[in-house]
Amino acid sequence: MHERSSVAELVEQLRRELDRYSPGGKLPSSRALVERFRVSPVTVSRALAQLAAEGLVVTRPGAGAFRARPHRSEAPAGDTSWQEVALSADGAADLVPRTVDASGVTVSLAAPPPGVLELSGGYLHPSLQPERAMAAALARAGRRPGAWGRPPLEGLPELREWFARGIGGAVTAAEVLIAAGGQAALATALRALAPPGSPVLVESPTYPGMLALARAAGLRPVPVPVDPDGVRPDLLADAFHATGARVFVCQPLFQNPTGAVLAPTRRTEVLRIAREAGAFVVEDDYVRRLVHADAAPLPRPLAADDPDGVVVHVGSLTKATSPSFRVSALAAHGPVLERLRAIQVVDSFFVPRPLQEAALELVGSPAWPRHLRALSAELKTRRDAMTSALARQLPDLALPHIPSGGYHLWVRLPDGAVGSGAEAALTAAALRAGVAVTPGRPYFSAEPPAAHLRLSFAAVAGTGEIAEGVRRLRAAYDEAVRNPLVNERPGL
Repeated sequence: MHERSSVAELVEQLRRELDRYSPGGKLPSSRALVERFRVSPVTVSRALAQLAAEGLVVTRPGAGAFRARPHRSEAPAGDTSWQEVALSADGAADLVPRTVDASGVTVSLAAPPPGVLELSGGYLHPSLQPERAMAAALARAGRRPGAWGRPPLEGLPELREWFARGIGGAVTAAEVLIAAGGQAALATALRALAPPGSPVLVESPTYPGMLALARAAGLRPVPVPVDPDGVRPDLLADAFHATGARVFVCQPLFQNPTGAVLAPTRRTEVLRIAREAGAFVVEDDYVRRLVHADAAPLPRPLAADDPDGVVVHVGSLTKATSPSFRVSALAAHGPVLERLRAIQVVDSFFVPRPLQEAALELVGSPAWPRHLRALSAELKTRRDAMTSALARQLPDLALPHIPSGGYHLWVRLPDGAVGSGAEAALTAAALRAGVAVTPGRPYFSAEPPAAHLRLSFAAVAGTGEIAEGVRRLRAAYDEAVRNPLVNERPGL
């Protein structure tokens, strides 16, 4: 059983048993709970910590855990209805509404209920994460001289140098800023490059978190279609001309969600078109380290072939490590670097030094290349398992592109499903069947041309869960799309 589900189950059992103890009464010892429920000491510790966070239990070092005493009185609920007026009073003057829809992001961040297979996740399953290597790196980092002091605002020089070498070309450590994860780096880039109310060109479809970031910054996302070779340069040029935009955000390598890689001939075209428009290209190089074992040699980042400072590059360690290992790089050439630095300093001061030191320890250890090789092989195995399962169980779903990197597949529902609500119905039916999938609608900033699903093969325990997840999805498809009236009662 996975640690996460074990903790949730133990919390629920202990919560049901709390009435056996009087307020202030002592709970069984951790050792007794380990023996009784046949779980690890870590599981017991985490369960008690969750109950303590809920105010149900009080833990005292050296004494044990006790049932919390009830609060004598509760504060009045208050009236927050005034906020609805305050938050929207000047909304009519906003060029772009300030409300932010984060639902497309939370789908890949939220843990599914117990028993539900996670084909919606955006991060590696714990079995794929280099947990031992990260723990060892963090332990070594904590013993480094000055590890708990204040780091340079731009980041540790050695870590900036490591990211610069990974980008390649003429990029130097002086042109790299260390940021707290790719999402934070992208937010900084958008705020630096585009004033509120202006358009920003985005790939279509694209990562929902990018659309949410743009709207949170008061920007207006304008879609530019993507095909199997990446963004279409002719439509990119048309979009710059029609909108006057000064920013284009793209993922040239294993684009999310299509998995497309920007073709070599298009790379130079994209940079030329942006340069002629006087615009920046924000390159989100988010999964370069999640390449599959059968992939051809990877193209260099766009930033490596950009002497004119068109590209603002974002690269991250998070996808190849853990969702909590939030260390990324923001690289740029020219005066824009100072603006990026100023915004980042104002927003977050700096990335905590222990985390930066741990990143250095991790990427400098022999465990790092071993982890990447093992991950590359396993991702290919999982991708092949999912494509085979889809071909057997769900031949109605089209898979126009099988990527050689990343952690998911982008599948299209049959024609006619886009306007019928089949995508939403299938997503809901899948959850009832015990599998979480990601609907395609949040990936489009305008009306989608077809209904889609994004299916992750990296967030589950292995190929067995992939096969079972697709089997459950087949049952949901039969219910919601192929035979939507089968389960309806007569007369309704």
